[in-house]
Amino acid sequence: MEIKWLGHACFEIISKDGKVIVTDPYDESIGYPVPEVTADVVTVSHEHYDHNNVAAVKGDPEVVRGAGEHICKGMRFFGVETYHDTSRGAERGENTVFLFDVDEIRLCHLGDLGHVLEASQLKSIRERDIDILFIPVGGVYTIDAKGANEVVEQLEPKIAVPMHYKTPPLRLNIKKEDKFLKGKKRVRKEEKLLLRKEDLPEELEIVVMDWRH
Repeated sequence: MEIKWLGHACFEIISKDGKVIVTDPYDESIGYPVPEVTADVVTVSHEHYDHNNVAAVKGDPEVVRGAGEHICKGMRFFGVETYHDTSRGAERGENTVFLFDVDEIRLCHLGDLGHVLEASQLKSIRERDIDILFIPVGGVYTIDAKGANEVVEQLEPKIAVPMHYKTPPLRLNIKKEDKFLKGKKRVRKEEKLLLRKEDLPEELEIVVMDWRH
């Protein structure tokens, strides 16, 4: 499996048989150039312009939205209802966490999670061990570094990939990733991730990805 970060909460995930999943495609108004990407499936965590620009993705993909089970292109996606804030959605609405398997690796994309997980949400998400966790760390509109650390402890992934944080092109006023990374020992930077199930680490690793390709 190959994973590329396209900026913000948008990742391109390519299975060994060539299927492509794109998460939370953004509108170019946020500052990143809209990537030239073709997908089989697109996941949308919520209907904000920096996460739902499905029209920018080529290839007539199937679109996954909302809680519950979705079967697309022979793959199972499971959505868990969460919130975009600490007020159970009263400020910014709902958010869907998506779980899906690629090449026997369990991925979890938190979207714009705005709170530490409740017990019922945690039970649904932890139905199986999480291998790769895509986690927002920039605060303001999502959990911040402190909240992200708590959620990592809740979910115990093998690899955590920070997302939704300040980079030079991003016009949104959120924080950088440095506070989330502070004090962590197993941190590495990658332009892209190439993964096999047998290569997953036994201890948590933080992988900071480069949006430029």
